[in-house]
Amino acid sequence: MISAAPLSTNAQTFPAGFKQTLITSGISLPMNMAFAPDGRIFVCEQTGKLRVIKNGTLLSTPFITLSVDANGDRGLIGVAFDPDFTNNKWVYILYTRSGALNNRIIRVQANGDVAQLSTMQTLLDLDPLQADLIHGIGGTIKFGPDGKLYVASGYNQRDAKSQSLGTYLGKLLRINPDGSAPSGNPYPNAGAPKNRIWVYGLKNPFTFDIDRSTGKIFVNDVGEHTWEEIDDATVAKRNFGWPGAEGNSTNTSYTNPVYEYGHTGGATTTGCAISGGAFLPANSNYPAQYKNNYYFMDVCGGWINRITYKTGVTRNVFATNLGTSGSYSCIALTAGPDGNLYYLSRQTGGLYKITYSSAVIAQSTNTTAESQSQVADQISKVKLYPSPARTSVTVELNGVKSADNLIKIYDERGTLVKSLRISGTRTTINTSVLVNGLYYIVINDGTTVLKEKFEINH
Repeated sequence: MISAAPLSTNAQTFPAGFKQTLITSGISLPMNMAFAPDGRIFVCEQTGKLRVIKNGTLLSTPFITLSVDANGDRGLIGVAFDPDFTNNKWVYILYTRSGALNNRIIRVQANGDVAQLSTMQTLLDLDPLQADLIHGIGGTIKFGPDGKLYVASGYNQRDAKSQSLGTYLGKLLRINPDGSAPSGNPYPNAGAPKNRIWVYGLKNPFTFDIDRSTGKIFVNDVGEHTWEEIDDATVAKRNFGWPGAEGNSTNTSYTNPVYEYGHTGGATTTGCAISGGAFLPANSNYPAQYKNNYYFMDVCGGWINRITYKTGVTRNVFATNLGTSGSYSCIALTAGPDGNLYYLSRQTGGLYKITYSSAVIAQSTNTTAESQSQVADQISKVKLYPSPARTSVTVELNGVKSADNLIKIYDERGTLVKSLRISGTRTTINTSVLVNGLYYIVINDGTTVLKEKFEINH
């Protein structure tokens, strides 16, 4: 992990109408976060402090300070709230113990904005961790709509543990609020740890999310050399294949990812580690095309992408330049109760909120690079087909003054992705290298700018 550093000098980019706002800064090495039912945001600092953000202000006194081992991916790594928190005040915490070197789940009752230490209970101690193997710890805990606590546990760089049902490592666990094994688990009659295992064959499930409306569980499993995975852990007993598979496999004993992305290729779609993911809640005011999406981010790529997954999987870039490319930046993507996306930055020590407003579109339209010309949206002069385009799009011009036309293609965030000059009134443009999404084609005939929208869906 790295210390805080300035954000990239490149401006953050979002689709038209979206923007990010800094909620607060001053967070030291953030790892994870969760919203309390009363609207407060609890943030895990890797070195052991659980911080409270209240009404947009980072409180100076931590909720609790724990003695942790903060080497590599270890430390204070998970927080969740009891489904009945309003009445019982239980806060659940996952952290790496110093000295003993194992991940431990505790719960403690809140007394206002601080923990009532006399109520602290140890719920479950996971396997001992090897001192010299400091990555692959996992780290998120969340309650599902079934009232059970789900726990992500990494493999601790020990491959064989992921496939063994005699260890908690490399698993997603499901436990009762008191730490015991639920009767509805896939191995209810087995002893510990098998009776708490929900799915296995994971490498480093650093984060995951649960759709509150459907109960669907997507696990973000950090890869090794090649692939980052989004795994569907909704159904118990699934085996996601590590170490026998990274990414898709032909082995029918394994469950392939919902989606995978690699470590090489385009800067806005590849990275080094999937560091957050979130289902967008139904109360979001984001436009319809952004709903029923799963959003995910990469800590090195500094981007957020989204996939639709209900009838086939389609990927679109959502946000870029959230941090310096190739360095640790954005982490712990979460959907808030207000329907907006939130994420933490390890570079700035800040919490950011991503909102949508149609007013932003109007402002953005007036400030694009093309606004210096008198834009005439004369669609009748431009014909594009097919739309959605796959590997190419054909442009036909009617009644355009010049036979020598400059064509520019912008993505939905306003970023120029392609520029060319054509002669004549018809041309076919290669779109195979562009990612799926909405685009704007802008044609300048010397006196007038023509603009038209189209879609790419490979």
